[in-house]
Amino acid sequence: MDRLTAMRVFVEVAASGSFSAAAERLDMSRAMVTRGVATLEQWLGARLLQRTTRSVTLTDAGEHFLRRSQQMLALMSDVEDETSSQGDLLRGQLRITCSMSLAYAEVAAAVVDFLQLHPQLKIDLNASEGALNLVEARIDVAIRISAEPDPALIGRVLAPCASVLVASPAYLARAGLPKAPADLAAHRCLSYANFGKSQWLLTRGEERAQVGVSSHFSANEATALLRAALAGGGVALQPRYLAHPHLADGSLQRVLPDWAPPDMAIYALYTSRRHLSPAVRAWLDFLAERFARMAW
Repeated sequence: MDRLTAMRVFVEVAASGSFSAAAERLDMSRAMVTRGVATLEQWLGARLLQRTTRSVTLTDAGEHFLRRSQQMLALMSDVEDETSSQGDLLRGQLRITCSMSLAYAEVAAAVVDFLQLHPQLKIDLNASEGALNLVEARIDVAIRISAEPDPALIGRVLAPCASVLVASPAYLARAGLPKAPADLAAHRCLSYANFGKSQWLLTRGEERAQVGVSSHFSANEATALLRAALAGGGVALQPRYLAHPHLADGSLQRVLPDWAPPDMAIYALYTSRRHLSPAVRAWLDFLAERFARMAW
């Protein structure tokens, strides 16, 4: 956690006299609040708070540091107000992260269109499959596909995210078209290394099928599996946003179209509602409106 965010956490704990109350006000987990105070105490080499089972009080060092923290946060608030926007003109830098497949399919183009609306803004995109610590990486917004996002973060649903089973016409001509989920056991399947490598859950209405698949090729990234499917490597689970153009031009074909994996959602994740900059708010609204128009 960066020191400025840790200062905000400390000031809130001091004001409320409670780690739990501060966590609720900041929309953070209690563990993150505790980590913020510990970060400052380690940096300063001094205890800032006395903790008992009933109360939290300031030490002498904590009282001195509280005044400095309040001054620093007030100064930063003034600077942000002066530099982040001027009327409707957004300024400064926005740092975002998303998966490589989502960056390739949608987000990179969305960034270009958003910057045309706000030419004084700068955007840094971290396309990564790994889970980043948003505070340590100084990320303003993470765009992630999930069924259960990190409860320590604030999540806004931008769009549903459905997935489909696909394969190339050449592969299906060679291996045959599966008629039922159980038929996938006899096919070469392309799977994700991080989840569902050997078991795929498919649903059709109220029916559920847990299918054991033979994964001859696994990867940790969706576009790699997409390229393998296009090359005739087998049956792949793909997000609709990535598979859609290839289904439209016939280079991929739906497999078991009546069956699908459970839907997930595209979330915008951020650390706190209280300190959203005008640029972050504008970006979230822009993405939600853009994704609502998507055909997939």
